[in-house]
Amino acid sequence: MTSAPREPKVSRRMVLGAIPLLGGCSIAQDRSPSAPSSAGPGTAQPQVTPTRDPAWVRTENERPGDRRWRLEKVARNGELGAFCDRVSVLPGESVGLRVSSGLGAVTISAHRLGWYAGSRAREVWRSPQPVAASKQPKSVKDRFDVVETHWAETLKVDTTGWPEGSYVFKIAARGKSCWTPLTVRTADPKGRLVLVNAVTTWQAYNQWGGHSLYKGPDGSFGTRSRGVSFDRPYNSNGASRLMREEAPTIALAESLGLDLAYTTSVDVHADPASVLGASGIVTLGHDEYWTVPTRRAMEQARDAGSNLAFLGANACYWRVRMEDSELGRHRRVVCFKSAAEDPKKGAEDTTDLWRRRPDADPENTLTGMLYEAFPAQGSMVVHDESHFLLEGTGAKAGDRFPGLVGIEIDRAYPVPGTPESLQVVMHSPVAAPGGRGTTHSDLTYYTASSGAGVVSTGSMVFSRCFNGPMAEHGITADSVAFARALTTTLLTEMAKGPLGRRHPAKPNLAELHASRNTSTGTGFAVDWDHLVAART
Repeated sequence: MTSAPREPKVSRRMVLGAIPLLGGCSIAQDRSPSAPSSAGPGTAQPQVTPTRDPAWVRTENERPGDRRWRLEKVARNGELGAFCDRVSVLPGESVGLRVSSGLGAVTISAHRLGWYAGSRAREVWRSPQPVAASKQPKSVKDRFDVVETHWAETLKVDTTGWPEGSYVFKIAARGKSCWTPLTVRTADPKGRLVLVNAVTTWQAYNQWGGHSLYKGPDGSFGTRSRGVSFDRPYNSNGASRLMREEAPTIALAESLGLDLAYTTSVDVHADPASVLGASGIVTLGHDEYWTVPTRRAMEQARDAGSNLAFLGANACYWRVRMEDSELGRHRRVVCFKSAAEDPKKGAEDTTDLWRRRPDADPENTLTGMLYEAFPAQGSMVVHDESHFLLEGTGAKAGDRFPGLVGIEIDRAYPVPGTPESLQVVMHSPVAAPGGRGTTHSDLTYYTASSGAGVVSTGSMVFSRCFNGPMAEHGITADSVAFARALTTTLLTEMAKGPLGRRHPAKPNLAELHASRNTSTGTGFAVDWDHLVAART
C-alpha cells in the first residue's frame, strides 16, 4: 500500500551539482572552437578519433564547446532548406549535402551534440568560405502523396576524424539559419551503451512539402501521405524532434562519461545484428514507428543480455516498412495505417498498429506496457520506493513530482504479453482524455531470462525535462532533479551489463489490482484474438 502523497525530499544540491541546468542555473561561458580548416569545401577538419578506451566520451567532452551551433533566427521554409543524402555514416565516410537557398550563398558548419561543460555542442567542421547555393526545384509527390525532392548535391563533406555521435549541420545566410541532422554511427557497439536516434519517427511527423503520416496540406488525416521520404528537409528548424526529444538525454549521457555508441532506427532495421552485444540500448524519447526487423533486433538483443530503456512513451506503436528512393536504400518510411488499405500483405510488410492483425504483437511484450492515452498531464507518483532506480533520491512511496507525466502515456496491464516479472516503480493517476475517468501512467521494470533489464518511463515529457523546469507542463526544479537522478542511475547501471544479475525485478503488478479493461485508453483496441506467441 502506498502512503498518502507528500512533498518529495530529493536533494537538489546532490542531484544537480554536477550538471547545471539550462535556463535557470549556471552554464559554462562560450568557448571558441578550434580554428576552421583552410581546406576547401567538403574537407573535414582533422580531429582526434576516439579509441575503444571507455573514457573517450569523457575526454571528448573536455574539449571546448561553443554556442555557435544554435540558431539565431530560424529561416522560413523556402528561404533555406537542406538534407543529407545519408541518414548516418561511419566515421571517415563522406556525406552529400543538398541545400536550397533563396538567400544566396550559405555558410555551413557541423556540430557534435554532447555536454561540453554546458555548451551542448562542439564545432568539428566549417566551410572556409561561403558556399554557392540557389533555390532548387520544387518537390514532387507520387500517387500516395510521398513528397520528395530531386535536388542537386551542393557539396560533399568528409567526416574523417569526427567522433561518433549525433550531429547537426547549421546552414546560415543573411542572419537566418536552419539545421539538418546526421548520425555518425558506431561500427561495433559490443559492450557499449547504444543511443538510438529515432529517425523513422522524426520523418513520420515531418510536414515539409505539405504531407506527413498525420495530415496533408488541409490539416486533415484523410489527406495524409502513406509514406514519407528522407529525400527532403525536415520542417520547422530542421531538427526540432532531435532537439526536443533526444538532445536532452544525449547531453546527460555524455556528461556521465559513459562508453557510448550511436546508431539510428534505420540502421537497426538495415542490420539487425548491429546492436547485438551492447551493454544496453536506449531509445531517447519519442520512438513510435518500428519495422519488423527493428522489433526483432531489439528482442534478440534483450534475449542475449542487452538492457533496454524507453525514456518516453508510445514506443513501438506503428508497424512500418522501409523502401528505397533514387538516392539509396531505406530512404522511405511507408505506413498506410490500415492493413485493409495497404496493397502489400503479410506480417513483414503490412503497415498498421502492432496491436492489430496481421500477426498482432502488442508493444507490451517488449516495453512492458501498452500505450495508453493522449493527451494526459499530471504528477509522477512513487509506488515502490525500494527500487534501485530511486536509490540516493530520498523519494518515498506517495511522493509526487509535478509535471513528469504527459503528454502521451503508457500503462501496465495484466494482459497477455505483459512480462511476468514486471515491477511497477511509479504509478501515477491522471484524468483520462475524453471523459473516460481516471487512468494511470506507470514507470516499469522487468528482467528477462537472459538477465537483461527493461525500463520504460511511460511518459513522453520525462526526458524532455533534463534541460530544466518547464512551466508549460508544470515541471518544477525538484521534478527535474528527480528525473535526472533516476536516469543517471539507470544509464550508469545499464552500462555495467545485465541489470537482472544485480537487480532482479520484484513483480508487483498484481498488488495494484489493475483492470484488464483498456477502455480508458485512446490507443485503439488490441486484437487479442490474433496475438502471436509472447516473446518475453
